[in-house]
Amino acid sequence: MAMFSTGILVLTAPLNTLPLRIAPVLSSAAQLVERTLYVHLHPGLNLGSGTQPRPVYLPPVVDLSTLITRLYSNAANVCGHLDVRVLLTNVRAQSASSGGLLNPNCPFPTPQSLSHSPEVVLTDFPLQDPGQSHQVTQCLLKYTGHCYVCSPKLHSVLLHPQLMQLEEKQENNFNEAEEKTEPVPLETYGDVVVGGTFDRLHGAHKTLLDISCLLANRRFIIAVCDQAMLKKKVLKDLIEPYSLRVQRIREFLQDTKPSLQVEIVPLHDPFGVSVVDPLLQCIVVSEETRKGGEAVNKKRCENGLSTLVLHEIQLLKDAHHTDIEEEKISSSSLRSRLLGTLVMPPKDTSLLPPIPYVLGLTGGSGSGKSSIARRLEALGAVRVDCDKLGHEVYQPDTAGYRRVIEEFGSDILNEDKTINRRTLGRKVFGNQERLKALTDIVWPEIALLVKNRIGQARDEGKRVCVLDAAVLLEAGWADMVHEVWVSIIPEEEAVVRITERDGVTTEDALRRLQSQWPNSKQVEHANVVLSTLWEPEVTQKQVLKAWNLLQERIQQRQRGSRNAQVTTSSQL
Repeated sequence: MAMFSTGILVLTAPLNTLPLRIAPVLSSAAQLVERTLYVHLHPGLNLGSGTQPRPVYLPPVVDLSTLITRLYSNAANVCGHLDVRVLLTNVRAQSASSGGLLNPNCPFPTPQSLSHSPEVVLTDFPLQDPGQSHQVTQCLLKYTGHCYVCSPKLHSVLLHPQLMQLEEKQENNFNEAEEKTEPVPLETYGDVVVGGTFDRLHGAHKTLLDISCLLANRRFIIAVCDQAMLKKKVLKDLIEPYSLRVQRIREFLQDTKPSLQVEIVPLHDPFGVSVVDPLLQCIVVSEETRKGGEAVNKKRCENGLSTLVLHEIQLLKDAHHTDIEEEKISSSSLRSRLLGTLVMPPKDTSLLPPIPYVLGLTGGSGSGKSSIARRLEALGAVRVDCDKLGHEVYQPDTAGYRRVIEEFGSDILNEDKTINRRTLGRKVFGNQERLKALTDIVWPEIALLVKNRIGQARDEGKRVCVLDAAVLLEAGWADMVHEVWVSIIPEEEAVVRITERDGVTTEDALRRLQSQWPNSKQVEHANVVLSTLWEPEVTQKQVLKAWNLLQERIQQRQRGSRNAQVTTSSQL
């Protein structure tokens, strides 16, 4: 069956049995939907009664909170490629103004628009009679169209997960669940607050946001970490920009609970708005951030404000984590999985010869860039060491040698007429104008040598060439390469490595790093990012992954070129 980009999954099983069936249902849905899967809850919905059902309000209950947690956890395990979103428009607390009864009005007076228009609606509703199939699918289409704005050619699919064996194994669990006749209400609050980084919005974030939506009756405040709060984060240079993180949260919540008043504010310190807003009643925390919630309440007391109810949610386990990743689903793990992959498509390099495919590998001092270059060389790449080529530029009787002496004087020469690079360095250190005068001479000369080395690799029939170049981006050499690869490590780790390797002081190491482009600026230009922060074996796995993915890109490029040639020939 054809795949659909976006779908809605209407779950009809009772809340007390549904958690046990979520995994197979999601697995079946993932065979049909490839990008976004919205989940609409209507426990007990009967699509086969012969009468058209209407959407109703659901009260927020503990079982619903448990289901949401289970759903996102299962989604991460069985269909991690999908953007799963549990919709809560039809969930609302009992209102005192309605005498304790739910508002009888339909939660969807007009169909709700979603960020991605659904192309297919799926359901777990079990057919009692195969002959009902057409009737049930038509009923499902009308029901869904009443709730949401969908594609004009909406398809309808009845999922039939193989649950019989599961039901036999879990029969006692089902029976025990059936005995719980009265659902436990979930206490709700007018104003709820959460805080976090919210990088690469994942299942744990969505659980936090959805449960907060269950708890909030009026206003929901999300405090999102800005630059000041990111300094200690793993691979912080790969964290999405603040504006993008806010945009994704806003879109998610607009889909999830559009009636809620949402305020997204920057978080400059560990407390933020949570310790100054007198209207707040509840803060949602996880097992590991509970102490932070307690610190918030201590600060509120100091500020003369009432304490907040701490609503704790459980962490979601990451079934796919590696040795260097956290056991929970986390943004830092997702960032580590980006290492070695294509984080930004290569620019148009049609003006460059296709062979050899040239990688420009750069990174700050101490980043392990050269060790990565040697690993790539061991895998078959031709390594061009631009630092060594820089030494060649200073050799006597070269054009670069003569121009440097003309610019900086003969007092930079040793007795044997070679350039004393330490003396030259003192002339340019701290003087941007003189430093630019030097690089304007040296960098173009190195570029000529690089082009010669690439030409030699081409003549030898080499497929891949890697430029090991600390100043690749600053010198403007990115135009000579098909892809830019950047090696990053935290500044504090770089300082330790530089001081141990070169025997310089911490201050000298910091000055050296501060004279280079920061990681964040280099990453902006990177097609592939790597990091030598962990053990050598981890670096080797990264490089091997990057190399294998590179080979796939090169093959795709070659196939595309051949297809273009065939097309051109057929048109002649």
